[in-house]
Amino acid sequence: MIRFENVGLRYGMGPEVLRDISFHLLPGSFHFLTGRSGAGKTTLLRLLFMSLRPTRGLMYLFGQNAADLPADERAELRRRVGIVFQDFRLLDHLTTWENVALPLRVLGKFETDYRADVTELLRWVGLGDRMYAYPPVLSGGEKQRAAIARAVIGKPELLLADEPTGNVDAQMAQRLVRLFVELNRLGTSVIIATHDHQLIEQFNAPQLVLHEGRLLIR
Repeated sequence: MIRFENVGLRYGMGPEVLRDISFHLLPGSFHFLTGRSGAGKTTLLRLLFMSLRPTRGLMYLFGQNAADLPADERAELRRRVGIVFQDFRLLDHLTTWENVALPLRVLGKFETDYRADVTELLRWVGLGDRMYAYPPVLSGGEKQRAAIARAVIGKPELLLADEPTGNVDAQMAQRLVRLFVELNRLGTSVIIATHDHQLIEQFNAPQLVLHEGRLLIR
């Protein structure tokens, strides 16, 4: 699923933010990504989402050297990836329901085929009464849950989540991670970046630990 070989990344002429990153993850794996604030967790997720290119090294996703792919082929690979950004990136002119359904619409699916699934998922994440609200009137926690629902609705092959439980209470955090666990049981590889060590201990999954730009696996 994922293979990095001596990957390094720097912004401009500055020092490397990530250096000598080498690891591989099998299909269907589940990992937490941890490290201090500023350790490079978001940068690593952006590499995995192919919105950044490494400065050096080899980066294989789905068996392809993603670092060397042209923009259109990287965009095609991204369709196999679900991602939850810290800033949510919901579209303000679409309702919550329309935002969550957007990945399926982009894939050319008919609304009649996915309407029930989108509605059920929104109810499951506690947004049943906010389906037709627009993002500007949602709270931070509601936006976060909508972003998570959008990321998982298409059952992606790889799910990347950047602090997905940061704006919700402990009970909802567990519920959302259980959603990721269930998606993983269905075959999706999952990487969750989080500072919540209590949550990590509860779910007892392997950890990818970033420290001073380098990666350790626990």
